[in-house]
Amino acid sequence: MSSSHVDIEALEMLKEVMEDEFQLLIDTFVQDSTDRLVTLREALASGDADEVRRAAHSFKGSSSNIGAGPLSEICFALEEGGRTNQLDGLEQKLAEAEVEFEAVKVALANL
Repeated sequence: MSSSHVDIEALEMLKEVMEDEFQLLIDTFVQDSTDRLVTLREALASGDADEVRRAAHSFKGSSSNIGAGPLSEICFALEEGGRTNQLDGLEQKLAEAEVEFEAVKVALANL
């Protein structure tokens, strides 16, 4: 079973290892990611490049840990924009992150 949004094989292995804790991991990822998207939107709106960098860095790591490679890559682009103080165009990247996150949530719900 494959998905272009998450690494199903890696998640299945994680599910075996974590057993009963796996659903908590998924629920925590979804909640934290939802919060980070809000933080990113607010930071971009206020022009706070450092907050964009921090939130995107955390989101990138958690996305990678959950096997959501494409989402992690989008977050990396957001992080780099914050790091270099190049916020122009990041609204589009954030919109991509929001769409990809929705796809990741669907993929995770179907595990």
